[in-house]
Amino acid sequence: MQLNKQWVDRGPCPNPECDTEYGNVQHLDGHSFCFACRTRFGDNIISMPEQEIKIEVKPMTTKGKWGALSDRKISIETAKKYDTKIKIEGNTVTHHLYGYFNEAGTQIATKIRQTKDKKMWSEGDISEAILFGQHVFAPKGKYITVCEGEVDAMSAYELMGSKWPSVSIKTGSAGALRDCKKAFSYLDSFDTVVLCFDMDKAGRKATEEVAQLFAPNKCKVTNLDYKDANEYLKMGKREAFTQAWWNAKPHTPAGIINLKDIGGSLYEEDYCETCPYPWAKMNEKTYGMRTGELVTFTSGAGMGKSSIIRELMHHLLRNTQDNIGVLALEESVKNTAWNIMSVEASARLYIKEVRDSYERNQLEEWQNNTIGSGRFFAFDHFGSISNDEILSRIRFMAQALECKWIILDHLSILVSGQEESFGDERKSIDMLMTKLRSLVEQTSIGLLLVSHLRRPTGDKGHEDGKEVSLSHLRGSASIAHLSDGVIALERNQQDDDEVLANTTVVRILKNRYTGDTGIATHLFYDKATGRMTEIENPFDTGEKDAD
Repeated sequence: MQLNKQWVDRGPCPNPECDTEYGNVQHLDGHSFCFACRTRFGDNIISMPEQEIKIEVKPMTTKGKWGALSDRKISIETAKKYDTKIKIEGNTVTHHLYGYFNEAGTQIATKIRQTKDKKMWSEGDISEAILFGQHVFAPKGKYITVCEGEVDAMSAYELMGSKWPSVSIKTGSAGALRDCKKAFSYLDSFDTVVLCFDMDKAGRKATEEVAQLFAPNKCKVTNLDYKDANEYLKMGKREAFTQAWWNAKPHTPAGIINLKDIGGSLYEEDYCETCPYPWAKMNEKTYGMRTGELVTFTSGAGMGKSSIIRELMHHLLRNTQDNIGVLALEESVKNTAWNIMSVEASARLYIKEVRDSYERNQLEEWQNNTIGSGRFFAFDHFGSISNDEILSRIRFMAQALECKWIILDHLSILVSGQEESFGDERKSIDMLMTKLRSLVEQTSIGLLLVSHLRRPTGDKGHEDGKEVSLSHLRGSASIAHLSDGVIALERNQQDDDEVLANTTVVRILKNRYTGDTGIATHLFYDKATGRMTEIENPFDTGEKDAD
């Protein structure tokens, strides 16, 4: 008895987003598992965990005879060389029987494939076998081709004039890395390893994983016009395959490209939506807001973050046709709605006494002009929430609701609930920022993030107008590193001059797009209207600004 390392069938994955044809493995208990997309299917699972299921290895009882694999255009000579037999019913080849051997050259398993429906199973202990075809070719040589399936290995051998060794991994792309690790010494004994896996997503992934086992320039990768080697053989395109094989290029790790290969695409603009900020001087430094970017707004308490976020939400409504998502973790969705309407009304409707001074029909008009558009989506939640939950909500807004712009307010309250788990605010922020950055890259949203500042050392705090730097960001340097832009707000609330006390200095701390930093503009908060309007520098005494 042994652990269940066997399977009874393999085939295409039910997951519509997975394009593997053979990576979904059917197990004896009825469930299946796709090694390409890592998804489990089927609920009829017996009580014991899979790794504890014990079965007897099936004895090799199925018999075949020598013959050509006519359905795959493989000659009898090649079939004999690879110890592959067939079963025939009438004049039709019904089964292929691929022989698998151990290091000593003894056949220990047979993989059986039905030609009609491609069902496949094994007899014997294939887990202990070497690569298919490995027993045929002695180690050391100039070239060896590694394919994804038995038929492809034999096809490649024939297409290359039966001259160069060609072998196959045992269980398709899903097991490529494992199989090649086990056979590493054998494969590495050849001067060049040519990877000829299927040209689908699973095959490309397997190519990337296997190639990294070997020294640079050891592996070459074929770029096929058709799915696999057997397709070339069946179509009689021997010359085309030979050319593709000899033109195989040394493996280059994913993400590394020769800039020469960009060619004419250099002049094709990467698509992103752009929306200017509501304030002209902000745009002089930033050139506006862009989808596909993460911009962090930060300040101390009472510096104008909420007012600026309100202005931006309303501005995006008026200047784009996009849906907008709002995750305000310290306020109710009703307050979010009143905040947006307040900008439309130029009145502080988020204060009950203020909105009570207006007639219901007037309020409804402002409502219809803003949240009534159907383009605002808010997260109905208050307080802390797990990282995974907030990320799933953002992803849903981006993909299902098609929100192009999403506001997350704010980071500090989000990580506060994680400290108990991780015990370290910095690590919590690092983890979250990495995931947020990745989410922006995946969905191409424009993410506006609000973050707090840590308390500065010294007598002067941010509420007294202390200049903000990147080092003041609360918790982690990852906020600055992973943001495309960092915009700080400064205000001296204690200034005796009412204009100065209500003027927010907008300072660009990071600007990946243009590199321009420093003071961008000055925004005056009008208590009567609740609006933030751009004004000339009220602090200018005639001397040149330090920035």
